[in-house]
Amino acid sequence: MNYAGMDYAVIGDPGQVRDIMRRTEDFAPTNALTSVVPLAPATLRILSKARFALPPVLASATGDRHRAVRTMVARFFTPAKVSAVAPRVRELARQRLAATGVALERGHVDLADAVGRHIPPVVMAELTGQATPELELLKRWSQDSLELFWGWPDPERQLVLARSAAEFYGWLRDEAAAARGTDSLFGVLDAAGLSQAEVCSLGYFLVIAGQETTAQLINTALYRGLHAPDGWALLAEPDAARAHVRAVLATESSVHTWRRAALRDTRVGTLEVPAGAEILLELTGRHPADAAPTAYSLAFGHGLHRCLGAKLAELETALVVEETARALPRLQPFGPDPGWLRLLSFQSPLTVTAHHPNEGSP
Repeated sequence: MNYAGMDYAVIGDPGQVRDIMRRTEDFAPTNALTSVVPLAPATLRILSKARFALPPVLASATGDRHRAVRTMVARFFTPAKVSAVAPRVRELARQRLAATGVALERGHVDLADAVGRHIPPVVMAELTGQATPELELLKRWSQDSLELFWGWPDPERQLVLARSAAEFYGWLRDEAAAARGTDSLFGVLDAAGLSQAEVCSLGYFLVIAGQETTAQLINTALYRGLHAPDGWALLAEPDAARAHVRAVLATESSVHTWRRAALRDTRVGTLEVPAGAEILLELTGRHPADAAPTAYSLAFGHGLHRCLGAKLAELETALVVEETARALPRLQPFGPDPGWLRLLSFQSPLTVTAHHPNEGSP
């Protein structure tokens, strides 16, 4: 089947997706972080000059070493630590919303810019003990890297994205060196014997996943909440906000697909899958209306590669939605429908513009 210009065996049935993620002897994540389009020679030269390397460590790794690294990383995202960060998320949300309320007096605001992008980087840094770059730089690096690996950039655009990725990688190398001997995430990985390239490989996508994809989820949840048929203000109730976020996860999560590669000739249902086949798993949007309440969880993957930050992303998003609806209960959508980020595995509205009707809006 052709999907966005690429040939993949597309698997959308939730049961089959879970089955493939469980069958590690038949399907591997070796292509999970591979660029969707081949990188041009000039692009590769930029990355090579920066000593850019992504050896398999976590998302694209398997076996005992993967399990060991996963265990180390998971210690930074235990249920107790995630639960304990809730007051901090509320504090950060309220700080952003206070300024947003003032801005609304002058007209409309973009909640993606005013609220969604600011909170996940702070929370991620505090949980892992790793500093993050200045926000604008972090966002540029993250968004450029997502486009480079999961978009369809032409050779000219690749050069811009590769220079950005090289800058990001250089920052990661410096951070990995500075973290030695500390109890930060990078320091723990270094002490466990991971090479600098392995620490940077893990950090490259963990830094992105820990804040960019969560910000994308927050933006989608805010956007859909503003268009909720039952009313935006109702999402100020914690259970309603949580249910809303889980519905978004089940229908259009920010990470809506993921890839696997077939290790051998095998079968998925009635589909014959040859060795080497590229598999595209649809994680969201395929659950029937009467699906089990846990259907949302597939948005974070399944099995040995389930997202370690799943509970954190869900918590942050639900709390931001709740706090926003409570602080600004009269919000309404403003202007035309937004453009959307549409990459192979990532999606989100680019803006979430809202206003208080009849108050300072044209």
